Amino acid sequence: MYIRQTKTSNSSTGESYYTYRLVASVRVGKQVRQCTKLNLGRHFSLPKEEWPVLCDRLEALLSVQPELRLKSVSANIESMAQRYYAQLVARKPVETNSNNDGSSSGAAACDYQEVDVMSLEMVQPRSVGVEHAGLQALIRLGMPEILEQVGLNGIQRSCALGSIIGRMAAPGSELATWHWLREQSALGELLEVDFEGVALSQFYRVSDLLVRHREAIEQQLFGRITDLFSLPTTVTLYDLTNTYFEGELTGNPRAKRGRSKEKRTDCPLVTLGLVLDGSGFVRRSRIFDGNVSEATTLAGMLTGLNAPAGAVVIMDRGIATEANIAWLVEHNYRYLVVNREHSRQFDDSLPVVTTTTAADETIRMQKVLTDDGKEARLYCYSEKRAEKEIAISGRFMKCFEEGLTKLAEGLTKARCEKRLDKLAERIGRLKERCHGIGQHYTINLTPDDSGKNAVALTWEKTLVTGSMVTHPGVYCLRTNVTTWDEATLWRTYTMLTDLEAVFRSLKSELGLRPIFHHTKERTEGHLFITVLAYQAVQVLRNQLKARNQNSSWGRLREILNVQRRVTATFRQRNGRTLHIRKATVAEKELQEIYDILKISATPGGVKKLTM
Repeated sequence: MYIRQTKTSNSSTGESYYTYRLVASVRVGKQVRQCTKLNLGRHFSLPKEEWPVLCDRLEALLSVQPELRLKSVSANIESMAQRYYAQLVARKPVETNSNNDGSSSGAAACDYQEVDVMSLEMVQPRSVGVEHAGLQALIRLGMPEILEQVGLNGIQRSCALGSIIGRMAAPGSELATWHWLREQSALGELLEVDFEGVALSQFYRVSDLLVRHREAIEQQLFGRITDLFSLPTTVTLYDLTNTYFEGELTGNPRAKRGRSKEKRTDCPLVTLGLVLDGSGFVRRSRIFDGNVSEATTLAGMLTGLNAPAGAVVIMDRGIATEANIAWLVEHNYRYLVVNREHSRQFDDSLPVVTTTTAADETIRMQKVLTDDGKEARLYCYSEKRAEKEIAISGRFMKCFEEGLTKLAEGLTKARCEKRLDKLAERIGRLKERCHGIGQHYTINLTPDDSGKNAVALTWEKTLVTGSMVTHPGVYCLRTNVTTWDEATLWRTYTMLTDLEAVFRSLKSELGLRPIFHHTKERTEGHLFITVLAYQAVQVLRNQLKARNQNSSWGRLREILNVQRRVTATFRQRNGRTLHIRKATVAEKELQEIYDILKISATPGGVKKLTM
């Protein structure tokens, strides 16, 4: 083999440039002809004096003779040789007993070869299970067509699909995904693209393009999801979460310090808002500042969703302000929210309806209409929640009383603080630490004759009715859907717990956090790619749930990740070398998943090269 340099020109611009091809001499009958084995492109950068070394190393890899395969070369040439070797094997036409997707086309054709078993070598192992399932989910969603419609070219579409599937299989930054695609994954074989030849900058540019076309992609994607799963759009879930950055992020205007749901108050934050349908698919996503007020985001997120008249919006108490509820009513939405009123009540003299959760917990409920009949209050009591709240209240009460005791004992010591104003500050901080427990205590400071210092501190505990201490385990739902019964209202509201599960999946299973980007556009791209990966995961899980396969994505990923594509290399009796590339046999759990998803268990098919 040798490398041929050919001068050519661009027909439209007239620009001249060189292209490079890997060529081998092949005997055809009585003639010897030059056959192009691999197109190396116009950006082949190896110095000309090293071309023979690369060709020698490549021929060694294509041979099974140990003395040739162990030949030592520079790291750069070794990397290039391994890359071109993989391409030579992977780009051979799929054998006739397999279709392009690896599925069988009927009875397998027999192909007997006489080989030296002791010469067997297994090389180029690459993961393929998650890639195969993820690609089939995105194809089912029409993602390649959607990307083409918004203007992405072939290589950009491949990078976009690689970024999304990479987030599903090996969550991390775009840089981590780029390395994973080049070094560990067989996705390039399934897409017929050489990711080792794709620059990192391509992935960043694709991230920017995805953000630029986010609304069009989300609209078309959810339309496709609705058609596939016949989803009702009468229930809409809305909530926000935030995630943190690594670094100061002075160049990102959205990076703000605020209340972190991961307790990372030491880092700048950014907020992700999601609107979901009742089946857990994302209808719309948007990025907000890290310190955004949840209540101010609702109208902007729901505007333009084209939800049917009377759709029910479910949201938590942080968003359910009176202004937002009025906006929902004005725009013909119905609502089901946690009541923001702090006073709790549960009247045992009223009729009680019970329902049972999936965890066999009994929930007691009372539905009460308002005087004007326009709203209903659903008062709920949970025994397990009551146990939890009793324990929390007891812990804070103990902490509060111990703090008061310490302050009172300090007044008897000479060097302790006794000024009334300073003691009042310390009592205020103690109340803040104990999260509302202070409302149940009346505290008295007895001043001395000067009126500046305290000589005694006493307190009296009087429980406030309607609080967590007097009514543990009680919460209230508020809705203008007055015709539904208690069980329907409660079960509909519990869909919000599914949204919380979505956020957990995004963060823990799909690499939403942390964010390493320094610009607003790249940050939004990272989050949007994670949302798209979630959509593909949800497609797979919906298909599996229909057949009672309810594993988390983390567990499914473990099962899928076992499968690899490998190249088996043999020396034949005639001195030639046989290379066969195929996927490992799917184990039982993996085969069951493939059967439910109705996809091939041999991704990539079987490819054979004889040299």
